[in-house]
Amino acid sequence: MTSIKHYISIVLLLFLSTVSFAADKALPVILATLTSAPQVPSPITRDYPAKVVVRLETVELIGQLSDGVDYTFWTFGGTVPGSFIRVRSGDVVEFYLDNHPSSKMPHNIDLHAVTGPGGGATSSFTAPGHTSQFTFKALNPGLYVYHCATAPVGMHIANGMYGLILVEPEEGLPKVDKEFYVMQSEFYTKGAYGEEGLQSFDMAKALTEIPDYVVFNGSVGAMTGENAVVANVGETVRMFVGNGGPNLVSSFHIIGEIFDNVYVEGGDLINHNIQTTMVPAGGSTIVEFKVDVPGTFIIVDHSIFRAFNKGALGMLKVNGKPELDIYSGKQKDTVYLPEGGGIQSLSNTARAAPKAKTKEEQILFGKRVYEQNCQACHQANGQGIPNAFPQLAGSDYLLSNPKRSIGVILNGLSGKITVNGKDYDGVMPAVNLSDEKMANVLTYILNSWNNNGGKIDAIEVSEARSQH
Repeated sequence: MTSIKHYISIVLLLFLSTVSFAADKALPVILATLTSAPQVPSPITRDYPAKVVVRLETVELIGQLSDGVDYTFWTFGGTVPGSFIRVRSGDVVEFYLDNHPSSKMPHNIDLHAVTGPGGGATSSFTAPGHTSQFTFKALNPGLYVYHCATAPVGMHIANGMYGLILVEPEEGLPKVDKEFYVMQSEFYTKGAYGEEGLQSFDMAKALTEIPDYVVFNGSVGAMTGENAVVANVGETVRMFVGNGGPNLVSSFHIIGEIFDNVYVEGGDLINHNIQTTMVPAGGSTIVEFKVDVPGTFIIVDHSIFRAFNKGALGMLKVNGKPELDIYSGKQKDTVYLPEGGGIQSLSNTARAAPKAKTKEEQILFGKRVYEQNCQACHQANGQGIPNAFPQLAGSDYLLSNPKRSIGVILNGLSGKITVNGKDYDGVMPAVNLSDEKMANVLTYILNSWNNNGGKIDAIEVSEARSQH
């Protein structure tokens, strides 16, 4: 009896396999278009399912994590994050995973869009120089993370092995003007943030979940300056946002924008008029918004020290004419004197701000001003943030003309400047400081971090203010 049951089960499996193969044969075959962040494959316009062939290569390579900092990334498709994959609900996906012969490690892939053991990981374990193939049906529409799931799983993810796969609903997504691919992740390095040279993965730091770098699209500055994403006033923008982790939850936010639509956790629940949205490790979201005014909009993880001190900062540059009825820009800057004319302390006792009598006191008071107003962008040692904020330590732009910096602080600065041979194209807002405080902070900067010294007086600041 057992042998008969066994024979019947084999025949049934062969029959089902034949039916499945025939069904696949009837579908049109399409080779998937894969893109690197921040680019996204074009929307799917067909109204029928297809057999989509996806071929993705795992390759280990050295790349730039930050200015002067290299890292050995483990990648899908040679980039971090991995290639963006776009299919349609109901598609049959024939997936090939190639592991480059130069790889030192075996790799596999767990696609959260897959219904099946390991999300495909159990069928895709691939040694260097080999190819694995499996097939799955895209059953559920949504935006899904994929990642390597070879042991130690955390290390493979932490080294860069993650990406996004979009399963479009059968009716497609609403049309927008621009689409972008943004993925946050963190890196744990032997050296501290900004320490130059080839850095390696630090398991001890990963276990404590305190990363040295938190970045968008694989490196510090991957979405700033010339790498910023661009749109025009009046256009609608959709961002496919993922979080590779491996540990941190992201608080995704664009300074100066409100998300018209947020597809919560990449699914079909849509929230409206959202300021900041949570993206769990190994999760995603889709945000949509219309850009109404021009300018540079800063993209951050609103766990804000990650943005200004660990690299989770990007830029959306919007071109077009100002819309003054929506945003006027600064219209007034007048003197404010509270009732009584004094400065109140927390103890409610009037206390005048101390005035520096010597250069040494200027430096001391200026350090306090710097820490409160400048340090987040230009960093504690004046080193700046690569590709985002220029350095003040040894800055030829600053030291060649110190008085020029008075105007920069007074009026702000936008547009391209070159500092020590590197181009920056960002925005520095005007900083509202008294003449005394401005003189003190500039004197502090000129006499710190091996800069060549100098002194700015409050009188010089006052004279410059009167000319603007």
